[in-house]
Amino acid sequence: MIKVLVIGAGAVGAFYGSLLAQAGAEVSVVCRSDYDQVKQHDFIINSQALGRWNFTPAQVLKNVADFKGTPDYILLCTKVIPTLDRVALIRPAVGRNTAIVFIQNGVEIEQEMLNAFPHNELISGLAFICCNRTGPGEILHLAYGRLALGNLPNGISRKTVQLCELFNQSGIDCGAVDNIVTGRWQKCVWNAPFNPLSVLSGGLLTLDILQTQEFFVRSIMQEICDIAAASGHPLPDDIVNINIENTYAMPPYKTSMLLDYESGQPMETEAILGNALRAAQRLGVAAPHLESVYALMKLRELKLVQH
Repeated sequence: MIKVLVIGAGAVGAFYGSLLAQAGAEVSVVCRSDYDQVKQHDFIINSQALGRWNFTPAQVLKNVADFKGTPDYILLCTKVIPTLDRVALIRPAVGRNTAIVFIQNGVEIEQEMLNAFPHNELISGLAFICCNRTGPGEILHLAYGRLALGNLPNGISRKTVQLCELFNQSGIDCGAVDNIVTGRWQKCVWNAPFNPLSVLSGGLLTLDILQTQEFFVRSIMQEICDIAAASGHPLPDDIVNINIENTYAMPPYKTSMLLDYESGQPMETEAILGNALRAAQRLGVAAPHLESVYALMKLRELKLVQH
């Protein structure tokens, strides 16, 4: 049986972990805040597309080092924030044949993992999903859910194909892609405007932001495309228009960054904006709109720290 260890079993980790369990994998979880609830009462997943079910992990753990056995896959689903050392977090559970999968937001987040685990297979994952934690051990899946997985630095391995098959068996669309780093930039096109603007606007939904500030949103998107192209990952010509059209069509949505802000949690400002901006500076690409939004987000974070 395929053994999977989910580290960071919040909304995304618990949802995808539960799907792998449904497909027949033995799935264990590391969850800090919801540990007692999940240990006693399982996870409750409520999906508008797939129904409602309970997810009973094989092992429910507070610490990675407590995992018994060696996982075939580690699924890392924590936020990418400066205070969290991803390498140190997962290292106790990494065996010689463990594939490390990270389903996380942001660009230019791969290198530290490649440096730390040169002999392990690294699989980068992107989740296109609206999914929130509504209470201890309770996950609400609102819309979408598609996953893209690809090996680092590029390519598609047998283990990646196997993981895709498991997800597809469980009813979620999962595709293997040859150049996942390009995919990260592609996802950043949407994240870079909507995540910070939802916070900076005082909590507006995606549709409100787009209806009043479409030009500004487009400008940020175009700057991400320019940076991606300069870093060797050119994106499709129509990607900005497609993102705009899709956002008009999707249900008005609270971004993950806004949910973090409202609950006083650290935000992924550096992974989504800071890393893109540092790439722009390194490559000599002008990104004035991105610079402004990043500066305002840093001030917003400062305000959080002071309170």
